[in-house]
Amino acid sequence: MTQPLLAPPVADRRPVTTTHHGRTRVDEYDWLRDKDDPDVRALLEAENEHTQAATGHLADLRQQIFDEIKARTLETDLSVPTRSRGYWYYGRSFEGREYGASCRVPVADPADWTPPQPDEDCAPDQPALPGEELLLDLDQLADGHDFFSLGGSSVSPSTRLLAYATDVTGDERYTVRVKDLDAGELLPDTITGVLGGVTWHPDSGSFFYATVDETWRPDKVWRHRLGTAQADDELVHHEADPRFWTGVGRSRSDRFVQVVSSSKITSEVRLLDTERPDAGLWVFAEREEGVEYGVEHAVIAGEDVLLVLHNRTGPDFELGTAPVAPTPGQEWRPLIAHDPAVRLEDVDAFSGHLLIHQRSAGLTQLRLLTLGDDGVSDDFLVEFDQEIYTVGSAGNPEFDAPVVRVGYTSMTVPSSVYDFDVASRRLTLLRRAPVLGGYDPADYQERRLWADAEDGERVPISFVCRRGATDAGPIPVLLYGYGAYEASMDPYFSIARLSLLDRGAGFAIAHVRGGGEMGRRWYDEGKLLHKRTTFTDFVSCARHLVAARITRPDVLVAEGASAGGLLAGAVANLAPEAFAGVVAGVPFVDNLTTMLDASLPLTVIEYDEWGNPEADAETYDYIASYAPYDNVAAVDYPPILAECSLHDTRVLYVEAAKWVARLRATAVGRRQFLLKTEMAAGHGGVSGRYKSWHDRAFTLAWVLDRMGLA
Repeated sequence: MTQPLLAPPVADRRPVTTTHHGRTRVDEYDWLRDKDDPDVRALLEAENEHTQAATGHLADLRQQIFDEIKARTLETDLSVPTRSRGYWYYGRSFEGREYGASCRVPVADPADWTPPQPDEDCAPDQPALPGEELLLDLDQLADGHDFFSLGGSSVSPSTRLLAYATDVTGDERYTVRVKDLDAGELLPDTITGVLGGVTWHPDSGSFFYATVDETWRPDKVWRHRLGTAQADDELVHHEADPRFWTGVGRSRSDRFVQVVSSSKITSEVRLLDTERPDAGLWVFAEREEGVEYGVEHAVIAGEDVLLVLHNRTGPDFELGTAPVAPTPGQEWRPLIAHDPAVRLEDVDAFSGHLLIHQRSAGLTQLRLLTLGDDGVSDDFLVEFDQEIYTVGSAGNPEFDAPVVRVGYTSMTVPSSVYDFDVASRRLTLLRRAPVLGGYDPADYQERRLWADAEDGERVPISFVCRRGATDAGPIPVLLYGYGAYEASMDPYFSIARLSLLDRGAGFAIAHVRGGGEMGRRWYDEGKLLHKRTTFTDFVSCARHLVAARITRPDVLVAEGASAGGLLAGAVANLAPEAFAGVVAGVPFVDNLTTMLDASLPLTVIEYDEWGNPEADAETYDYIASYAPYDNVAAVDYPPILAECSLHDTRVLYVEAAKWVARLRATAVGRRQFLLKTEMAAGHGGVSGRYKSWHDRAFTLAWVLDRMGLA
């Protein structure tokens, strides 16, 4: 730590040797795991100082980017109100404040589903709508804390009580408080160690919540009755299988409380029928290895049924029906049959229609089944014209709603909110997020590209740039990827990204296997013993962008976060010559060490995603063949920026710290590796919008520098 500031810190080598399946592995930097060790803290602080010094020449650019984000953002704003139980609920943001507030106003006309319009000229300290009631002032809750996160807030069915969960460290262990909305005061009830928010019982006198075990696995669901101590809470369900996690929710109809147990490949649902509470929780269908299902209460042709979205008949799921009773899978009746060209993802039931979330040919879709006296009366899609876009439902809590609230975005169209009138099939734009400063979507172009993978598969790419930017030849490009957990990185709009595009760069998303963009097969071909496909797909996308003369390797930067950080680290090993820089956010780069230690957070429940290298030699060898930390070599890597958070419970900071230490000790050539650790944040990074803008400005300035655009 006594070296000159511009000389990178050098971590001590303290080798630890382990043996698995006859393979010996030496880890020189595992001592960095103890974040309470003064030496570890000193190293992380020294790394931060070095990163600041090494990027000092970008300080003005960082401030410019932050100023651009701020100038394009309407800082005092209001979300589109959502109707629930006689109130319109909405969020407010205020210039100069990090977090904002949640509010509500009474519904004036029960027959009118048009959300009220705010007074555009109201001052920040004045109500935006007549009769406004302040529910939570988030800036007040965050006062005095370096980090703040609202894990969830839920108004009771009686509309009199508000339960909300807060985290002030970033470790995602939330504390729940209950506010009496009539009196404006907190009840004495305090529940600690909660995962996220709560689910109210329809009686409004109790709620359900989940807690985690020592490995951060959600394993217990509890019921808390207001006015009692947490120590007296009722244990509703304990999930004993270490591969499974559990959670709780309530049907939109309010009739059923659901307790769901799931692994990566299997699920099981328990139901509490609040109309028959004496029956207690009952299992709808016993877990069956490899069968995933979820249930939703509906009323079809006057009959109470359970909709079952499941994969018993095919990997891309089928929608079936079952009676309100324990029903084995072979008795589920098909409503929408399995179609290998359409991945059914979710279903929402309303009194007059069913809303299906699905995807086909790499795009999201909303599908409506209208309900008549005899059952399903029509089946159609909500249509949009753009080549690439993302669409989904956006807050539809009312079972009897005649309209569907729809969220829509693309890489050029800011986040938009529509109401879709089911009867008339009329789509009404309620709001498009404003972008100040004269933004015009027509100034930009987005398109879908297809790269040929090593095995001949075609991999989709979503690409955006200023209109005409590539006409004169290749431009710098930031290529983003994820590729895990069947999570889809669908096209989206970003104000911060404009600071990249307006400087002449492009942005692309590589929809690699391991994600869910092209259906369940896409996911299956990028996990377990097929994981390397994720990385080779990404490299194929990079090379396609070069072959298509969209970019060049010397101005192409790769980025990924979390499991996408693993992707970023893996492609740096696989094809270091293909990139001018690599950004790895909260990167899962030491995945062999993590998956070998069942005591670490999330390891056991991740076996179905990555495999169990402790129990299986083939899995050990396969992970060892691609794990970024284990495959650091004496090569000339592109510059790498690794970003992590000290209190991250999902991907521990130590993975990035070890990786950078080994890169510095092993690589040859440029050896430009930076580690940036947020000392008061969790997996999602810093909290507060201004802090997050500064954080993104830091990353984008580094990216632009790598592209030669700084």
